[in-house]
Amino acid sequence: MNSFLTYPTELLILVFLIITFLQSAIDKVIDWSGNLGWLKGHFEETPLAKIVPALLMTVLVTEMAAGIFCALGIYQLVVEGEKTMALYGAVLSCIALLMLLFGQRLAKDYEGAKTIAVYFIPAVFLVYLLQPL
Repeated sequence: MNSFLTYPTELLILVFLIITFLQSAIDKVIDWSGNLGWLKGHFEETPLAKIVPALLMTVLVTEMAAGIFCALGIYQLVVEGEKTMALYGAVLSCIALLMLLFGQRLAKDYEGAKTIAVYFIPAVFLVYLLQPL
């Protein structure tokens, strides 16, 4: 219980990232064809048009890894007081968000890009909080 009082901000942001990325990854798995169809249309006028399936798989794997590392990070923080897995999860979350931001900007979807920026702020703040001193 002491870990909850020692790391409340870190734990809350980790839960936020788990919900964000595991739900997103699971949605991509469950509705692969729907996501792929939408993304092909979204990127049809960009240099990424021919590699959308590979990019979708890359984002899926990165989101799944981010969510899993964040979940392991909660366990490690609460049980061991250790931050390594949480830091890996936070960094992977930032990488996933940067990939998504790049795609949105390339597709000229500026509203979508703004939304991603909102997610990036707590993720990068978590990286800051978890850095070794």
